[in-house]
Amino acid sequence: MEDTQEAVTGQEQAAAPEAAPQPELTIVDLQNLRAIFDVAASRGAFRANEMEAIGAQYNKLNAFLNAVAPQQPQDPAQQAEPQA
Repeated sequence: MEDTQEAVTGQEQAAAPEAAPQPELTIVDLQNLRAIFDVAASRGAFRANEMEAIGAQYNKLNAFLNAVAPQQPQDPAQQAEPQA
């Protein structure tokens, strides 16, 4: 009888998996990535034959961030101030 109870308990645990956290990538994360590109390039982390691919990805990331930057709130404190 104990074996049956253990098997049922194991099945119940398998039937109710814990919710895995969803991956998250924010604009701040992308801005940090852009800064990492800048630092790595300035320190010579990339070989000359890699620079074209690195530059293309940097330009793509930079264009995206520039496109979404105006949509981002400037400063939460400024938004809270009433307009006169």
